Amino acid sequence: MEHISELTQLVLDSLAYWGLKMDARSPWFAMVASILLFVVSWVGYRVARHLLASKLTRLILATSTTWDDELQGHGFFRRSAHLVPAILLYMASPLILSHAPVLLETVQKGAFIYLLITGLTMLSALLNTAEDIYNASPMAKRVPITGFIQVGKLLMAVMAVILIISSLLEKSPLILISGLGAVTAILLLVFKDTILGFVAGVQIVANRMVNNGDWIELPKYGADGEVLEIGLVTVKVQNWDKTISTVPTYSLIGDSVKNWRGMQESGGRRIKRAINIDIQSVRFADQKMLDSWEKIRFIKDYIADKKQELAKYNQDHQITDEDLLNARRLTNIGTFRTYMLRYLQNHPKLNKEMTLMVRQLAPTELGLPLEIYCFSADKNWVNYEGIQSDIFDHFLSMLPAFGLRAYQRVSDRSPS
Repeated sequence: MEHISELTQLVLDSLAYWGLKMDARSPWFAMVASILLFVVSWVGYRVARHLLASKLTRLILATSTTWDDELQGHGFFRRSAHLVPAILLYMASPLILSHAPVLLETVQKGAFIYLLITGLTMLSALLNTAEDIYNASPMAKRVPITGFIQVGKLLMAVMAVILIISSLLEKSPLILISGLGAVTAILLLVFKDTILGFVAGVQIVANRMVNNGDWIELPKYGADGEVLEIGLVTVKVQNWDKTISTVPTYSLIGDSVKNWRGMQESGGRRIKRAINIDIQSVRFADQKMLDSWEKIRFIKDYIADKKQELAKYNQDHQITDEDLLNARRLTNIGTFRTYMLRYLQNHPKLNKEMTLMVRQLAPTELGLPLEIYCFSADKNWVNYEGIQSDIFDHFLSMLPAFGLRAYQRVSDRSPS
């Protein structure tokens, strides 16, 4: 007599009790047993989800640790409830469907695929949790791992697909893997961006080229803002107008990129801007100018020292004040340049430890540029722009005090 499992006999006895006498090899019994198996698995899933969703959630919220909260937020425990029906289907089907080999094989293959997919989603939630915990640490700005997390997910998905196909075809996974060599060219074409992104991600992390939180400019893609995420295939950049630009990861090593991290980590933010002086307003200083400049606090000592120096030079070389061609004299533009430098040296919001100078550039058709080169101690964009604007507001307002005019293309004025 053919052996019947205890579970099969229990089902047969239960059906007989309700007046449904069946044989274990009957197709009707296989159908009833399958329905019963799926119902029990579904009940097991509902019970497991209730326990994980309510009981476990209260325990998680009561703890002081954050990793379990992250797991809960990414649905790790909710997804793990699917393990119960998958295991029940896989383990119980041979006990109740042993007399229907075709149906048994189909149910077990389905349960195996169900189990693989559940495991894949749980591992994905686990990796997402690890990524969030890591991104909350200071290390994340130095070494982003989003690209590597995505590579891990991709590899797991590929392995799951290979196992599913091998299960359906009843072939060894090694045979499928060995057969991938024949379609390497196709895979390279399909996963071109992924492969390029992975290689770029390794170089970016190894060389610390770009980190999360960096301010970068990518003119080719119109991206100018803060890096939100460096992924396997794309990089998300939040522009300063709050729009989001998505650029290929490999563009960070293949295209021109300006990274402002050096400025952010330094002691100041550079101010480099020039005032174009109308050349026709440049002249020697007369006594009236000198008298008025001596009242300016920042250059009072400079004017006094220069007057003594020039008077001694002219005296030593027997040059009179009336000898305008040979006498050394101060100019309004040179004195204004000194005033600008003294003003910057005394400005409380500039970094005096970094380069600070005022230089005269080559004259152009737009006038004579006096360029300011210094560094604001405050690197915040809004505050930096305010400091820069205040400095140039002041210098432009001081031009008349030195007999100078800013050049404007609309006028070609003669000396006043």
